[in-house]
Parts: sequence; structure tokens; C-alpha cells
Amino acid sequence: MHITKDTTIEEIVHQSAPAVRYLREKGIKCIACGEPIWGTLEEAAREKGFDDAAIEGFVKELRENF
Repeated sequence: MHITKDTTIEEIVHQSAPAVRYLREKGIKCIACGEPIWGTLEEAAREKGFDDAAIEGFVKELRENF
């Protein structure tokens, strides 16, 4: 899967369930906490206060590890 900041959280979860733990560790909650999984990685990260550099870091780590 090619992950970008525009990839939806739902797509990430469906394609790589282990990524849920990674996202949760970064404070981006997915299905584990009951929050909706709608929206993009960028939208979810921005809601938690992450900047462009952090979001690009998440994209890079997700691509490399999941």
C-alpha cells in the first residue's frame, strides 16, 4: 500500500492492522478507542496538533514499516 497524508485512516487500518498500534502510540486514535476512523491521516494528525514535519514523518514511517 502506498501511504500518503491523504490516505484515509480507514484504508490504513484495513490494509495494515498493525499500523493501528503505531498510530495509537503517536496519539492518533483509530478504532481501538471508539473514535470514528473517517478522514485522512493528515486530518487526524492535525486534530491532535501535529505539524507538516510530523505528518511527513508519520507517512515515511508507515511506508517503511507497514
